[in-house]
Amino acid sequence: MSKFWVALVFVALNFYTYYQFRSDEVIPARESFSTFPLEIDDWRCNAAEVISDEVIDNLGVTDYLLCTFVNESAGAWINLYAGYHESQHRTTGGRESMIHPPEHCLPGSGWDIIDSRLVQVDFGVPGEAKRFTIAQGNERNVVYFWYQSRGRVFARNYERLFYMFLDRTFESRTDGALIRFTVPVAHGDEEAADATFRDLAEKIAPELGRFVPD
Repeated sequence: MSKFWVALVFVALNFYTYYQFRSDEVIPARESFSTFPLEIDDWRCNAAEVISDEVIDNLGVTDYLLCTFVNESAGAWINLYAGYHESQHRTTGGRESMIHPPEHCLPGSGWDIIDSRLVQVDFGVPGEAKRFTIAQGNERNVVYFWYQSRGRVFARNYERLFYMFLDRTFESRTDGALIRFTVPVAHGDEEAADATFRDLAEKIAPELGRFVPD
């Protein structure tokens, strides 16, 4: 069975489960991203960015952190987005609070995905991330992202749908988060960008448990 049909089955199961059991959905306790530390070792974010109400409504996100962390001693910076959705569903009015896969959003923002692969990560919680190389004109970035929910770290969208259905059925929860790191590629050196990502990610990931509940 192709990934498309697998994803379609999971979506159908999720809709059935949500509308059958939506009255008792559990919203777990968590800390707000407004308390996320903006200085971690050599990395510092001067101020978290504010997303417009229109974009928040489009994303369907409940709480988020959008911040550019800078390591002055290394001459490096990374843009971090962490978006938490306390409940993922579509309403009869068409509005949705589902997590939007980055591979769907980046081309719409003018970026071309010129390389895509899955990579193993273990920053306290083992799992997978997706790594993109994206291009816009002469500019190149490396993007790493993963989904995180109930102590899991994974990168495939159909896994997100499957776990959302599973947790809705047995735990009455559909919450989850998207964690995304965007790293500029200087002088075509993607290996340096990868090392920069790992340096910040291994410091950021242990902090996420307070904001993305297990």
